[in-house]
Amino acid sequence: MNRAQSRLAIARRDHSAASRLGAFGLFLFVAAVLALASLRMAQAADAGAPAVGQPAPAFKLQDQAGKWHTLADYKGKWVAMYFYPKDDTPGCTTQACGFRDNIFAFNKEGAVILGVSLDDVASHKEFAEKHSLPFSLLADTDKAVSKKYGVLGYAGMAAKRETFLIDPQGRIAKHYASVDPKGNSAEVLADIKALKAKAGAGGKGGR
Repeated sequence: MNRAQSRLAIARRDHSAASRLGAFGLFLFVAAVLALASLRMAQAADAGAPAVGQPAPAFKLQDQAGKWHTLADYKGKWVAMYFYPKDDTPGCTTQACGFRDNIFAFNKEGAVILGVSLDDVASHKEFAEKHSLPFSLLADTDKAVSKKYGVLGYAGMAAKRETFLIDPQGRIAKHYASVDPKGNSAEVLADIKALKAKAGAGGKGGR
């Protein structure tokens, strides 16, 4: 190999190495951008969650029968509003059936159960009928309500599993950011009873 051929071979090798490095650098750049976007979305969702004591964000959504529901419809009642990722998936089914099994206890406390996900009305209808769910599942198909409550997650593809307890005055009484699908219903029911007892004791003490 003469000197010119040697220089050409070295130049080709350097160019190939530079190309590989450039492709790897581009990969790292794209990965970093995606990670940052995901982090900002998560932070934005968390920042949007209404705090305890604040008015619950208003909503107008259809249930599995196509009936419209608004927050104002439930003035004077306790509302257990639980967001979940997807109809008829294992964790979401467990959570829904837990609320179903406690429906009479919630009714006794004057409380309403509302499930919310990004699934459409038809999906909710199938899910509710399959598991005999006696409460409303609301279809947040445009993601607006999930955004208002700060629970839009999974890169905007589903609601995170979080629950809000809304008091009879329409304020956030409790926010369950970390939810156990199996125990969520019992936890919310116990808190309703405790908060009602506390309110009752406060009222007596003020007389």
